[in-house]
Amino acid sequence: VALPGLSQADLSGVRRRETAIEVAEQALIAYDLTFGDVVNAVRNSSLDLSAGRIRAEGGEILLRTKGQAYGPSDFASIVIRRTADGRQVRVADVAKVIDGFEDGEIAAVFVDIYSVGDQNAIDVTDKVKNYIETAQEHAPAGIAIDYWRDRSKIIRARLGTLWRSAWIGFICVTVLLCLFLRPSVAIWVCVGIPISFAGALLVLPLLGGTINIISAFAFILVLGIVVDDAIVTGENIYTHLQRGEQGESAAIIGTKEVAVPVTFGVLTTAAAFVPLLMIGGFRGKIFAQIPLVVIPVLLFSLVESKLILPAHLRHTKFGRTNAFSRAQQAVAGFLEGAILAVYHPLLKVALQWRYTTLALFIAMAAILMSLRPAGRIQFMPFPRVAAESASATLAMPLGTPFETTHAHVQRIEAMAWELKAKYVDPSTGESAITHVLAETGEDGPHFGRVRFEIVSPEHRTVEVKSTDLANEWRELIGQIPGARDLSFRAELMRGGSPVDVQLTGQDLEQLTAAAAEMRKALATIDGVFDITDSFQDGKQQLELTLRDDAQRLGITTRALAAQVRGAFFGVEAQRIQDGRDDVRVMVRYPEAQRRSLADLESMHIRTPDGKLVPLEHVAELSVSRGAANIQRIDRRRVVSVTADVIKSQVNMDEIQAAVDEKLLELEGQFPGVEHALGGEAKDNAETAANMRVGLLGLLLVIYALLAIPFKDYLQPLLVMLVIPFGAASAIFAHFCLGMPLSMLSLFGILALVGVVINDSLVLVDFINQQRRAGMEVYEAVRTAGVRRLRPILLTSITTFIGLAPLLLEQSTQAQFLKPMAVSLGFGILLTTFVTLLLVPAAYLILESD
Repeated sequence: VALPGLSQADLSGVRRRETAIEVAEQALIAYDLTFGDVVNAVRNSSLDLSAGRIRAEGGEILLRTKGQAYGPSDFASIVIRRTADGRQVRVADVAKVIDGFEDGEIAAVFVDIYSVGDQNAIDVTDKVKNYIETAQEHAPAGIAIDYWRDRSKIIRARLGTLWRSAWIGFICVTVLLCLFLRPSVAIWVCVGIPISFAGALLVLPLLGGTINIISAFAFILVLGIVVDDAIVTGENIYTHLQRGEQGESAAIIGTKEVAVPVTFGVLTTAAAFVPLLMIGGFRGKIFAQIPLVVIPVLLFSLVESKLILPAHLRHTKFGRTNAFSRAQQAVAGFLEGAILAVYHPLLKVALQWRYTTLALFIAMAAILMSLRPAGRIQFMPFPRVAAESASATLAMPLGTPFETTHAHVQRIEAMAWELKAKYVDPSTGESAITHVLAETGEDGPHFGRVRFEIVSPEHRTVEVKSTDLANEWRELIGQIPGARDLSFRAELMRGGSPVDVQLTGQDLEQLTAAAAEMRKALATIDGVFDITDSFQDGKQQLELTLRDDAQRLGITTRALAAQVRGAFFGVEAQRIQDGRDDVRVMVRYPEAQRRSLADLESMHIRTPDGKLVPLEHVAELSVSRGAANIQRIDRRRVVSVTADVIKSQVNMDEIQAAVDEKLLELEGQFPGVEHALGGEAKDNAETAANMRVGLLGLLLVIYALLAIPFKDYLQPLLVMLVIPFGAASAIFAHFCLGMPLSMLSLFGILALVGVVINDSLVLVDFINQQRRAGMEVYEAVRTAGVRRLRPILLTSITTFIGLAPLLLEQSTQAQFLKPMAVSLGFGILLTTFVTLLLVPAAYLILESD
């Protein structure tokens, strides 16, 4: 924290400093002392105390006693009492003073460093790494300083992906527009991308957003969408310029003609991302970053396309031609030829057989929608994305000695090192595994964890996935005798357990029996593993009950508990501040006299009159187990049965059906036990409920926004007709790519709802313009289809091209948002053909029939 630019750092794996005064019982007996005598002597002698002040003529003088002990020699010299012959009995005579740490064992210390406030995570990381390089040179022999879990690496990779995808998308969009429009028009259209991005970056902090992993990908997501309004505006101005109109007149008229569909198209697109703000749970906070980026980008893009773009395009002039302009004209001529030779006849057939066209498209959408109910495509709410690290967490029964747990952890660690040695690139000698970290006792002596980092996929030269490494690691380790739980993790964005059944009731025996039955049922399902439950026996404990004889001797339960606790747990005599350390001074038995039952049985209890009585004479000892923890929901005890699944190999619907069937069986077998689903099932149900509300609200908002410019109740429904076809297209894209549908896919479809109607909005608005100009309905529909084909194709293709780099990206960071990009990119691309044929046919049905 002393480094400039660092504000917060936490220590972990560190034992607190402690001064232990270990008093032997034999010494207390020899000097006729008690634990209380030693504790009181320390408290009365080891202190600094203000004694007031003297107001003398020369000034004020403070009075203060000085006697605070700090080191072992200071405490050892404290006088406990004087004997009858005047001899002093000091702490050193009855105890050994140790200036050390709390009980435990540690081989590594961790310093977790955070970026807070406006601090840049990458800058903080660079400063820490520079410090490590310098500090390692001066570190004592045998001490190594290194870093672990560099989170800034993910941010660097995501930002690298952003800039790489942005540049590729920017270049592809520019080239595409240059081929179909004049280069000057294309360049000014693409200039809107950095302007919109800069505006969003300006307001992002005001909205509570930051440049992080998700917001960076939100910029990639909106890359192809952001130029839609500029393309429609620029293409229309370009069309007027081709007709020979003057630059300023063409810019004004061309902008005004498409102002309504462009404006409301941007508003509906922005509205489509609002439901992502309504998602609850920890994932909701993550996905909320997407609309915080997308909506400002779209609004700034709208301003740019209405005010800045026309001002630049009014200076466009058609001058002399060169090789590039001739090539551009050839491409444009090819497009016009394709319109006349291919699309125009198709449109005529679709309009002539409009009811057949409508029926065919509805049938096609129904077939595509049935892929999910028919089981041809799986729904996996949150697919596993392979992480760049893997971990194994071991939980032994409560009361397991540290040494036993540590031995198992060492074996798990050895298997990790074996994997590291196995997966090595022969040409470079580098392993797919970089670091291995083992921890024991951080959360108690019965807990241990081993983790290792893996080279990122784009830099990994060894063909192996992190999930494959975790599975092989599991097989190498096998069963650990006596382990309560051994779980492996190697994926990103993991929430609750895929299977989590919460059993509630008042009868603990019934709950444990029901949990055991559920565990047996889950064990019979292929692909289900790491089955465990939350019930566990507590530590073994000795209960001390006062005998009748003890009461006659004047010994109370409180006195018995105080003396036993003081001997084995210790009495905190005081706390002292030594520099930055808060040091406890504990008085207790030496560790060697606190390790066995025999030490307790040989202990003596002091009576009120000072006599010593063996513990076994005043207390009965009985063995039992305490409760490890008691979980309750609505005052009813609860036991959770959890399990993991191999999502790529199993059907979650079938597993859920098997769980439901077993729960019905348990209802009859254990009448007092009720059940509920938790984990992923609960999270998914909450997310789905939020999405249903968000979708309903979105459709109402879109309808209202479309009704404003159309001033009609039916035409908004005509524009929204493409929405179910967009969803069907997204499902079909997942089917063709072999990807399961997921919540991210549904988020993409939700965003697609706002984007996909833009083309049909542009088309229907142009038809209305032609009809207001006096054209017949049929001719207006046919003309609009041909005239608006170029901007519709360009907006759809640029949206897809903007997302293409993300679809092709192999990095770990890209895998997370790919389903959303597939829904949005392929959905808009495939729905374009629906828009160009179905919407004109449906318009003709609505208005002429």
